[in-house]
Order: sequence, then C-alpha cells, then structure tokens
Amino acid sequence: MPEVIPSAARKAAFAVAASLALFATACTGQSGSGATDDASQDTTINFWHAWSAPNEVKAVKSLVAGFEKAHPNIHVHIVGNMTDDKINQALRSGGDQAPDVISSFTTNNVGRFCSSGALVDLTPFFKKSGIDPQATFPKPMNEYTRFDGNRCTAPLLGDAYGLYYNKTAFEKADIAHPPKTWSEFEADAKKLTVPQGDSYQQLGFMPDYHGWESTTEHYFGQFSPTYFDKNGKSNLAKDPAFRKGFELQKRLVDELGGFQKLEKFRSTLGDEWGPRHPFHTGQVAMQLDGEWRLGMAEQARPKFEIGVAPLPVPDDQVSQYGKGYITGTVAGIAATSHKQNAAWEFLKYITTDTDAVVGFANDIHNVPSTLAALKSPKLTYDPRFKTFLDIAANPNSTTTPASLNGGVYLVTIQQFGYDYESGKVKDLKAGLQRTAAQIDTDIAQAK
Repeated sequence: MPEVIPSAARKAAFAVAASLALFATACTGQSGSGATDDASQDTTINFWHAWSAPNEVKAVKSLVAGFEKAHPNIHVHIVGNMTDDKINQALRSGGDQAPDVISSFTTNNVGRFCSSGALVDLTPFFKKSGIDPQATFPKPMNEYTRFDGNRCTAPLLGDAYGLYYNKTAFEKADIAHPPKTWSEFEADAKKLTVPQGDSYQQLGFMPDYHGWESTTEHYFGQFSPTYFDKNGKSNLAKDPAFRKGFELQKRLVDELGGFQKLEKFRSTLGDEWGPRHPFHTGQVAMQLDGEWRLGMAEQARPKFEIGVAPLPVPDDQVSQYGKGYITGTVAGIAATSHKQNAAWEFLKYITTDTDAVVGFANDIHNVPSTLAALKSPKLTYDPRFKTFLDIAANPNSTTTPASLNGGVYLVTIQQFGYDYESGKVKDLKAGLQRTAAQIDTDIAQAK
C-alpha cells in the first residue's frame, strides 16, 4: 500500500491558522520587480515548500533533479518545511535568500496572495508559453488558483474527497452497493448503526462537524453551491444549496442519536491521524475523507475490506454522481523575485510537465493536477485510488472560491454549523442571514 502522506494531515490541521495569520497581516507582498532576467543564463533560484516528511523531502528533491536535468543552467536551492506565515514574511522582505517560487498547502489563502500582490499574475507567462490553463488543469483547480481575474498560482498536486465504507459491514446489513444519493446514504447510515446500551457498537456515520473531515465545505461540495454573488456578497442565505446542506447534516445528527449522544461517543474514539481512527477500527462504517485515508487505513490492518466510492449527491442531482470536493497545493512566483523568467521555467515544469506531475504524484501519493497526468499510463496506484482520479477529472466537481480575507468566511460558516447542529441556533433561515451579513462585514473590513 502507499506510504502515509502527512502533508494531507497538515493541510487540514493548519489551514485555518494560516488563513487567519495572513488575514491579520497588513501587507503580504509587493509587486513591480518584473520579469527582466535572462532564463538562458546560469542562475540559481530559491524554492520554498511546506513538505517535511522524509518521503516527501525525497520526492521534492527528485522533482527538482528532473528540472535541473532538463534546464542545466538553472539551479534550484530548496528550503522545506515552510508554513504560510514564514513564506508571508519572506515575501514581504525580499532579498537574495527570499523565495523566487513558493508552494502552499492552503488554497484558502490564494485570494490574499493575489490581491496583495505578493505573487505575480501568471497569465502573461502562460500566454507566452502557449499554455491554456483551462485546457490543462481540472476545473476546480483552475478556480482555486486565481482571484478576481488574477491567476497568481498554479496547482501542484491535489486532494479529492470521497466515501470510504466498510464492505464487511455492508454485507452484514444486506446493503448491495455504496449510496449514490443522500437519501440512500441516510437509510444506509441508520441501517449500519448498531446500538450498545446508551452508546454504539457501530455507528453508520459520524455526521458531527467536529468529526473527521466532515466540515461544512466538504458536505456542501456535493450540492454545488455558489458562495458569492456577482457583486462579491455572500450567497449563504440566498442559494438553497446551503440550506439543503445544513438540513441534511442536522437530519443525520438527529436520526443517528442526537448531538449529545454522538458527541459523547466521539469523545471515546481514536485520533484522526492515528491507527485508532474509528473507521480503521470498525467503530464507524462510513467515512467522508480524502485520498490519503486509503493508505492510512490499510496500514492500520483493519479486520474488514475497505471500499471506496464518490460521495452521494442530492436526489435531484443523481446525474452528477461521481463529483466531489477538490483542494490541493498551489505554487506561485514571488513578486519580489528578480529572476521571474527562470522561476517561471521551474514553475511551468513542476505544474504542467506531464511526466514531472505524474512522478511527483506517484511519490507523494496525491492526486495529479493536470488533465493529461490524470490519464497517464505511468501513474501507479491501488485500483481503488482511481475513484479519486475520476473525481478530480469530473467537470462537476467543486471547490471553495478564493476570498480577499482568505478562509475567514469558511471559518464563519463552520462556526454557524456548530451552533446549528448543537441546537443553539433554532431558526436556520435567520441564522443564515446573520452569518451572511457577518461574512460581508469581514470582507468589507479586509478591503
């Protein structure tokens, strides 16, 4: 089985902190250095990235070695284990030791990177190289790498979210196939739940927002919502997709035992990133999660066969079954760099060269980030992993849009989710209106 990929865990763990750190910074970078260098001359560029696990560091070195072999005059100095906060400080200060090219796990910060001028708009570089991003990258990746007309990043591998299920438990419950619609999912979750006193021997699904990857944006991704209207105002109270998403999750909470009972059970379960994850142990029969969970679950040696499928869709969107929520790593060129042409040669290679993307995806065990790489025969993976490749290539798959203040609006929505699922908020319509107003206020203040 593939090696566990800690990078995915870190994406989930520090996304909010990184977003808030950038939001609190008055100025992220400065533009105007320009692309005036001669990329054919001997030069050295600095590449800052966030990967740190031994297998990841080895993979990055292999990626860079491939580039240097193809471009012997451009040398790449690698600096790893860099958080967005550290990258942000370096982008503001500039200098010879500052990065020319950066990568970030936090797609939520693309809006901040682009609007502040910290990273250059890559559109002229793509045009100069004759590369059409729309035809090169999957639709969601095209969306989360740009903001307000500025494409200041490019995708560098991705994450796709799907459904893991306990095949043994399904057979015992006489469930023939994974659910395709949310109504089927609700029925299966109840059928798979086995009570034990005032707790559970087995829970069909842990719906709580404090659960493992069951965040509001991951649920909503299956409803294909529009987060902002054409004027940049929050659409939370206007798009019925949000109401339907909240209602589905609250119904699951109520039908599977209620918030207090579920939270009590959750407090007894294992850590999300350890071998005692409740899906690994069979305590939870279905799990919303990313592509990395397959390797982690198999390494835990479960006593059942693991199935993988796309997440369900609303009953009136059954024709779109197969889509999912997409996020990933992004890369960009520092506006303070005086070697932007050389930096572009490197960025172009790591994000658009099919063999380079495929090789990196094989080494890191993430989803490739170009349409060509997703179809490459050189990809090596567990057959079940193909579910995530298909989700990434699906034109109906979704992501969350970039915002001026990073992922603050997602934090606000998630907090409302906590209040609604726990019963603290009773009136969903009024709550959505208040939350939308708060999102608009926060963005206006960020301007």
